[in-house]
Amino acid sequence: MNKSATPIIVGLSGGVDSAVAALLLKEQGWGVQGLFMSNWEEDDDGYCTSAQDFQDARAIARELAIPLHRVSFAAEYKARVFEYFLTEQRAGRTPNPDVLCNREIKFGVALRYVRRLGASHFATGHYARLIRGPNGVELYKAVDGGKDQSYFLHAVAVEHLSQTLMPLGELEKCAVRERARRAGLPVYDKPDSTGICFIGERPFREFLGQFLEQRPGPIETPEGEVLGTHQGLAFYTLGQREGLHIGGRRGRLDQPWYLAAKDGARNALIVVQGHDHPLLRSSSLTTGAMHWLVDPRAAPFRCTVKVRYRQVDQAATFEPKGDGTARILFDSPQRAVTPGQYAVAYENNRCLGGAVIESVHSTAEQQAAA
Repeated sequence: MNKSATPIIVGLSGGVDSAVAALLLKEQGWGVQGLFMSNWEEDDDGYCTSAQDFQDARAIARELAIPLHRVSFAAEYKARVFEYFLTEQRAGRTPNPDVLCNREIKFGVALRYVRRLGASHFATGHYARLIRGPNGVELYKAVDGGKDQSYFLHAVAVEHLSQTLMPLGELEKCAVRERARRAGLPVYDKPDSTGICFIGERPFREFLGQFLEQRPGPIETPEGEVLGTHQGLAFYTLGQREGLHIGGRRGRLDQPWYLAAKDGARNALIVVQGHDHPLLRSSSLTTGAMHWLVDPRAAPFRCTVKVRYRQVDQAATFEPKGDGTARILFDSPQRAVTPGQYAVAYENNRCLGGAVIESVHSTAEQQAAA
């Protein structure tokens, strides 16, 4: 293949990771072009960084002497990601829109746009490895375990991953910044973006309040004693400690309160004292339909599972069901497992796929049943 005559389009976000991805591919001889995507309507509340990010992307493209395309997928994002996010929040669940953004936008509509531009592949600054296996491309964790993003990529279709390059998978983050500095890229020391993809650094409850109505209800102990009033199930997350406003009202004053459960039928929050209360810990969970990145498994098998992004892999038994769902039994109880989030399975460093967490079974419930 004539690399210089075969365009590869890199998703340039204006950050150091995508900048170095473009740099590495250009050094390898590819005909590199950049694509800046706007996935959220710009506003003037001080939280949206899209305008500055675009200027940074332009500076990167100038330094690398590559063309830069600009496109807005805001309408697609609203329809395919944000509306789902709001629906799940209204139901009292806690979705992860970054997973959907990768599946629907970055490796969905953006990938199709890239192909229309005539590119052979779409490249990104994700920290993950795509390795050719006997049955096609396989998703592996990045060498830099602290930056690995395979959790967020588990829902992308295998055929879309096969059209993708992720040049940073073999690099440590510190090496990425050093490559950027040596190349004179102006974003070599730009801070990493944090927070949910479209919310960024803005206050979460304040942001949600623009789209969801408040539905106050009781905050109760498992025994039914009312300790306070919440503003709506959508504004709280399992395991949450801050923002409950019930500290010091009852019981052991040296023990903080944590959100252990949401009772949707009664519009109630259930809280407990103690970071490791049995109602906060789950021995098993059930999932929705599993998205496999490998040949689907039918029999139970051993693996490790993550139920949130920054979590050490947890040993578990994975039990596939005939309807495509699964039950996952953990060797050790897990804290604050949250419906709406994702359970992602691994064998060593290979990502097998994942699914939405539908329900959890606390150790307290299982002890009571026994």
